[in-house]
Amino acid sequence: MSSKHFFATDHFVERHIGTSPQQVAYMLQQLHVDSLDQLINETVPPNIQLTAPLEIGDPMSEYQYLQHVQQLMSRNQLWKSYIGMGYYGTIVPAVIQRNIFENPGWYTQYTPYQAEIAQGRLEALLNFQTVICDLTNMPVANASLLDEATAAAEAMQMLHRTQNKNPRVAQNNCFLVADNCLPATIDVLKTRAEPLGIEVKVRHFSQFNFADDGVFACLLQYPAQDGAIHNYQQLTQNAHNAGVKVVVAADLLSLCLLTPPGDWGADVVIGNSQRFGVPMGYGGPHAAFFATRDEFVRQMPGRIIGASVDRQRQNRPTNGYKPANNISVGTKQPQIFVLHKLCWLSWQVCMPYTMAPTG
Repeated sequence: MSSKHFFATDHFVERHIGTSPQQVAYMLQQLHVDSLDQLINETVPPNIQLTAPLEIGDPMSEYQYLQHVQQLMSRNQLWKSYIGMGYYGTIVPAVIQRNIFENPGWYTQYTPYQAEIAQGRLEALLNFQTVICDLTNMPVANASLLDEATAAAEAMQMLHRTQNKNPRVAQNNCFLVADNCLPATIDVLKTRAEPLGIEVKVRHFSQFNFADDGVFACLLQYPAQDGAIHNYQQLTQNAHNAGVKVVVAADLLSLCLLTPPGDWGADVVIGNSQRFGVPMGYGGPHAAFFATRDEFVRQMPGRIIGASVDRQRQNRPTNGYKPANNISVGTKQPQIFVLHKLCWLSWQVCMPYTMAPTG
């Protein structure tokens, strides 16, 4: 028996399947360089190269690394968080934590484009959309956004695009934002608006003047940042009379008791479902929601999960046509390479999307 059989087997270098010396030599030959150092020097600008050696310490086995990480984690101090701002402590049911949150099957897969092997995940996403539609009283909801701030930015972009379809008339580029919205949402809106030529005006919602030239939509917080609950029904009606669309950033859990924004005329309802049993996770990832009206289905970001129907337009598994879930609408999908980042977002949010309606 060789001595190599007595070496530790939990070292990364023993299990890593990398390039062989022959493969490295062939690669360098094809690139017309003599060494990996020459390749790096010709690729990475010298002014950003780190010449000092990295202080990463000696290599560790998997067991040693887990002990090291556990020691670092023991230095954390758990405090009560009273900041709020859209993030709140939650109670995660043990069955959800063990079977979803701690189940690698939810976060090692890629996106569920092959519906024939992803029916479970698609059904979970469909359940999420159903919960959102019920609580917001909106006809359609998607399942593909990351957090409340970016969902608000997507709503702003969508309405700006749909409200300015005619290039022959003056473009409306003003987006009104209530000053009691969450600070992170306002910051993201300003960042997203700048390259698009959109002017974001932050003021108290009682000072919204929809008669101003160029206003295409407004954003309201429900409940407000300080927890206040305002009646926006008349304001929404005034906005619609002026041809202005209304976006509402809603606390999903509060909609179990409050009047849904869909009842008083909201055009888009966005928010975060983190309060539905998803841990804060130092800010994410979480499952944002985006609900809107049927007229915006082909314009809304993300994807919409649907169920197949038979030839009689009925979903009846007893007549031989079994129902199947699928991505019915995907207006901004990674498979068409709109943005590489969306590939990461798609599978990263699948797990919290599954946790939210079940937790």
